Amino acid sequence: MELRVKELCKEKGLQMQELADKLGITRITLTRNISGNPTISTLENIAAALGVSVPELFAPQPTNTITCPKCGTVLEVKERDK
Repeated sequence: MELRVKELCKEKGLQMQELADKLGITRITLTRNISGNPTISTLENIAAALGVSVPELFAPQPTNTITCPKCGTVLEVKERDK
């Protein structure tokens, strides 16, 4: 899972430390949360602090890929040769 927290902080003019302060946690805890497997509650708190929705925290999938629903493999979709 790839989160856009650093990117969103830049867009909002916030340092990661400032976001951590808003959340009432240390910067190290924030980094661990976004690098690991955060809970829904954690995602909701981060999103609220950034003023975005939870889905906006996630990096968008490139439009030329699909994810296999059985194994999770990301597959690149290419145009067919004519």
